[in-house]
Amino acid sequence: MEIKESFSSEYVKTFDTEKLRQEFLLDNLFRPDELSMTYSHVDRVITGGVIPVKRIVSLDEAELVGVEYFLERREMGVFNLGGEGIIIVDGQEFSLCQREALYIPKESEKVLFQSVSPDSPAIFYMVSSAAHSVFPVRHIKESEAVSLELGSQEKVNKRVLNQYLHPDVVQTCQLTMGITDLCKGNAWNTFPPHTHERRMEVYLYFNLSEEDLVMHFMGKGDETRHIAVRNHQAIISPSWSIHSGVGSGSYSFIWAMAGENQTFTDMDHISMSEIK
Repeated sequence: MEIKESFSSEYVKTFDTEKLRQEFLLDNLFRPDELSMTYSHVDRVITGGVIPVKRIVSLDEAELVGVEYFLERREMGVFNLGGEGIIIVDGQEFSLCQREALYIPKESEKVLFQSVSPDSPAIFYMVSSAAHSVFPVRHIKESEAVSLELGSQEKVNKRVLNQYLHPDVVQTCQLTMGITDLCKGNAWNTFPPHTHERRMEVYLYFNLSEEDLVMHFMGKGDETRHIAVRNHQAIISPSWSIHSGVGSGSYSFIWAMAGENQTFTDMDHISMSEIK
């Protein structure tokens, strides 16, 4: 398991491009038949991925975090971005199609990942945060997500935000997750930007071709930085940082948040005049 330390906003101002990418970019998340896990000191969030092809992959293969089993004191959200896959949670089997999610609660001891067909394997993306209560496991289909239309064509930021792991859909301790899709012909997400001091965020970008990329903006609003992000790469966004981006074409991303509350509108907005 890779470890990412936390840094103050003042210290991050000294980072060059290579250092920014080293500390905030997750660029090797999806490996055939092998779990990839990154432990961030920012709110103790763990981000991971796996593409089960030739075998069933167990969450037990992830390095433990000072407990008897991985989810002893954690909850987890998993999205499938590939072919049909199966997740088995303590003997209970869930079949996930593309763009479906599974909430796995605290105290789930045995979690297994597999693909229905090795020719079209599942691509499982997962985020885990600390948890204090046990809630039921829940399979969330795309049709069950709460959809919000945001932005406008004139501002080139028209998008649809789909809330999957959200208080209006499923009960969790602190983890919230969803998918945002940029509408065709639009490029900007979360712009004008904001921060939220009470929770951090992880962005996973997908639906990009090999030629396309997203310039992800981070840092304080009055002293921004950027990281070039490609398909199936993720960014860790500390609470003090903006998280906005513009792509060379339309794209999608999975957002995951963890922190003190689950109020989606609890944001500290930054006006266009403040951005530098």
